[in-house]
Amino acid sequence: MIDYSKDTLDSSTDNIMSTEFVPGDDVEGSLRPRTLREYIGQEKAKQNLAVFIESAKRRGEPLDHVILHGPPGLGKTTLAAIIANEMGSTLRKTSGPAIEKPRDLAALLTNLEENDVLFIDEIHRLNRSVEEILYPAMEDRQIDIIVGQGPAASSITITLNNFTLVGATTRSGQLSSPLRDRFGIDLKLELYKPQELKTIIERSAQILNVEIEPEGALEVASRSRGTPRIANRLLRRVRDFAEVYGDGVITKELADRALRMLDIDPLGLDTIDRRLLKSIIDNYGGGPVGLDTIAATINEESVTIEDVYEPFLLQQGFLTRTPRGRCVTRRAYEHLGLKFTGPETDLTGQTAIDL
Repeated sequence: MIDYSKDTLDSSTDNIMSTEFVPGDDVEGSLRPRTLREYIGQEKAKQNLAVFIESAKRRGEPLDHVILHGPPGLGKTTLAAIIANEMGSTLRKTSGPAIEKPRDLAALLTNLEENDVLFIDEIHRLNRSVEEILYPAMEDRQIDIIVGQGPAASSITITLNNFTLVGATTRSGQLSSPLRDRFGIDLKLELYKPQELKTIIERSAQILNVEIEPEGALEVASRSRGTPRIANRLLRRVRDFAEVYGDGVITKELADRALRMLDIDPLGLDTIDRRLLKSIIDNYGGGPVGLDTIAATINEESVTIEDVYEPFLLQQGFLTRTPRGRCVTRRAYEHLGLKFTGPETDLTGQTAIDL
C-alpha cells in the first residue's frame, strides 16, 4: 500500500504551471483540434472567424490578415493551423525572434505559394527594419529588394503570391500602429472557463486513452488557470498518479490528491503565485509596490510576472494594478489564511480614502 502522505513522485512545479511551451509538451500537437467545429471555447472569436473564412471562400479570395492576441497557452498557434486547414491552404510557421534580418523575411515571403498562410508567433518582437518589409507585402503583395551596393545599387520590385499573414502576440501593446493597422481581422483570446476546460480535458483524455470521470475532469479544469496548455499538462501528470496510486481512472479524489502533491491549490495557484502574493504582504504591507521591486524580491523576471502570473491573479481578484504599483486584495489574504490589514481596495485600485 502506497502512503499518499509521502511525496514519492517528483512534485516540482517549475514548469508544470507555465503557460509557455516547455519540453514534454510535444504531445500537444496530437491533441490540437483541426477544424473550427472541434475547437472548444473562445465562442465570440470563433463565430466571427467562421464568418470571415466562409465569406473569403465564397469570393475565392485569401482570408484577410489576422492578428491573435491574448495570454500564452490559449490556442493562438492552434487557430492559425485551423485557419490554414479551413482555407485549404498550407501553413508556414516562424517567430519574430527567428527573423533577424530583412532578407530572412524576404526569403520567406518569396517562397510562399498561392494562398499560403504565414504564421509569425511573437510578432511584437520583430525588429523595425524587418517589420517595414511587411508593410508593402501585406498591402500590395509586393516587396522591394536592393540589388548591388553603392552607386550601382538598384531596387527591384517582386510581386508576391496571395497569402494570409497570421500574427500572434501576448503583448499587443508593443505592436506598432502601422503594423496593427494592416491587420483586417483582430481577435482577442480570453482565459477559459472551468466548464470549457473540462470539455477540453475530456476530449484530450479520450485521445490519450485515459479514463477520467466528469468530476475528475472538472477538478483538473478548475486548477488549470484558464489555460488549455496547462490543463493538458496537468491531465498527463494526474494520469501518472492515477496509474501509480490507483487503477488508472482519474476520479475527483485522486485528482485532488495528485494536484495537492504538486503544490497546486484548489484555485490553481502554485508556489510562485503564493510566494508573489506573500512577498507583497510581508515586505510591503500588501502594496502598492512596483513590478521591478516584486521581481527582485522573488527572483523572477519582470516580463514573466507580467505575462505569466499577473493575468490569472488579476482575473481571480487577488491582485490589482494601481498608478502607484501592485496591491494585494482582501480576497488574496483570505485565500492565504491571513488576516487582512491593508486598506479596502476596489478592482480599480482605489482605496476607501481615495473614494
